[in-house]
Amino acid sequence: MKNANNQKALEGVVVIDLTHVLSGPFCTMMLADQGARVIKVERPGAGDDSRAFGPFYDDGFSVYFEFVNRGKESIALNLKDSNDLALLRRMLQKADVVVENFRPGTMARLGLAPDRLVEENPRLIVCSISGFGQTGPMSQEPAYDTVVQALSGLMSVTGDPGGNPVRTGTSIGDLSAGLFAYAAIATALAARERTGVGTAIDISMLDGLFSLLEHGLMDALAKHIDPQRIGNRHPSIAPFDTFHCKDRLIVICCGNDHLFQQLCDALEVPETKKDPRFRTNDDRIKNQEALKQALEERLKTQEAAAWLKKLEGAGIPVGFVNTVEEARNMEQIRARNMVVEIQGRQVPGSPLKMSRYDSQCAASPPPALDAHGESLRKEFG
Repeated sequence: MKNANNQKALEGVVVIDLTHVLSGPFCTMMLADQGARVIKVERPGAGDDSRAFGPFYDDGFSVYFEFVNRGKESIALNLKDSNDLALLRRMLQKADVVVENFRPGTMARLGLAPDRLVEENPRLIVCSISGFGQTGPMSQEPAYDTVVQALSGLMSVTGDPGGNPVRTGTSIGDLSAGLFAYAAIATALAARERTGVGTAIDISMLDGLFSLLEHGLMDALAKHIDPQRIGNRHPSIAPFDTFHCKDRLIVICCGNDHLFQQLCDALEVPETKKDPRFRTNDDRIKNQEALKQALEERLKTQEAAAWLKKLEGAGIPVGFVNTVEEARNMEQIRARNMVVEIQGRQVPGSPLKMSRYDSQCAASPPPALDAHGESLRKEFG
């Protein structure tokens, strides 16, 4: 989605990116996608840790690094060197936003404590991302995504009944922290337009995942009971689950009694429609195992593609359980530019679409380490 002038929503915003690996780079990549100038500060020699993470392209460049660092400039600075630190300070004086994901206390030891930076430059927005936040008894503990998934309670409610807790299939703790950071920065930029002042932002991976537990928290906070793993079904709506067809799984989601009646008509199972065990949603939840068995008995008589066409025609929310390869080749994904090509390599597109601004992702590839070092030293030196 492009406007006539190809304007980006965050044009003119300067971001100093002190982040590494995933949560922070994901946040700053989204800022770059929306037109912000993102200057990535990396360690001399090695750069961001993720430059060494696989998988790799044939030329040895990290796919991991490429997926979250497009549209940025790179400068290598040794923050323990007084000259490099002084250069960073000059860069900060001209910045709108700083994003960092060091362990809490690291910025303060460098003389760059977020509150101090905001005090020195009242318009500056400093966003800190960490595993457990800048405060609290766990603030100094190291964190990886899987650790936070485990501690947050997310793993305990993910998996099949009777099975072991399961990590989600993506680094949701890191990525959600990046999303919350992006949202907080956008909020702070909007507030600065009104007040003229910036702020320090404190984003915790644990806070983010805990807030996303939804039904798990409904049970824990309202009923003071631990929710149990229930596989793919919904805890309070039925049918709302994966179902076996003759050849593969599909998902069927009926959010109300009317949709259930339509489902039964489309499947041509009048006996299921009239069964008193399935009359209301509450009835279906109480008898969800019997309901699933009845529906799958019918669904297994035909292949999934045939049922998908019939159920979609009846207005039932339904879909294949796709592999990632199948998902990336979906016509809908292509139509929404969710796979884009940058210098011959396919990368994920931007999910943020705006009518008045250019919503295409940043067009430049991720930078080589210190690719812009010379020009940036001249600009800020």
